[in-house]
Amino acid sequence: MTPKVHIALNVNNLQESLAFYRALWGVEPVKLRTGYAKFDIAEPAVNFTLNENPVRELGALNHLGIQVGSTETVLALRERLQQRGLLTEDEMQTNCCYAIQDKIWLTDPNGYRWEVFVVLQDQLPETTMCCDTSAVVNIGGIKREASNCAVNTV
Repeated sequence: MTPKVHIALNVNNLQESLAFYRALWGVEPVKLRTGYAKFDIAEPAVNFTLNENPVRELGALNHLGIQVGSTETVLALRERLQQRGLLTEDEMQTNCCYAIQDKIWLTDPNGYRWEVFVVLQDQLPETTMCCDTSAVVNIGGIKREASNCAVNTV
C-alpha cells in the first residue's frame, strides 16, 4: 500500500459536514456510521474521517490545504467547487509563507479553513512581509481578520 496522510476532524453536525466534503472531494464516503464518516480519496491520497464530536475551538489547527501543480488547476477546482454550491474566495499572486502563490479559500461548516494553491515563486527572502496574522484582509468585498498566511498580495 502506498502511504497516505490521515486527517480526522471533529464536526458538530455530521450531515452538514458530509454535504460540504462530498462537494469538496467529489466522492461518496466509503464508510458511513452513526456519528462517523470515512472518505478514501485517491488524489490527493488521504484517508479523511469526520467524527461527530463538539467543536469548541480549532486549537492548534491553522488551516488545511491541497497543493496543486498550476493556476489552471486552482481555477478549474474553483469552478467545480462553485458548481457544487461551495463559496470560494480568490487570492491570486499572494505572498504567503515566503512564496508567491495563486489560491482559493473555502470554509467548512465547522470553521475549518481550506486552501487550494499553487506555488509560483518560492524561497523569497526573510525580509519579505509574510504571514501577518494581525492584518485585516478584504476578500470578495468581505473584511475579515486574517487567520492564516494569506494576507499580503504583491
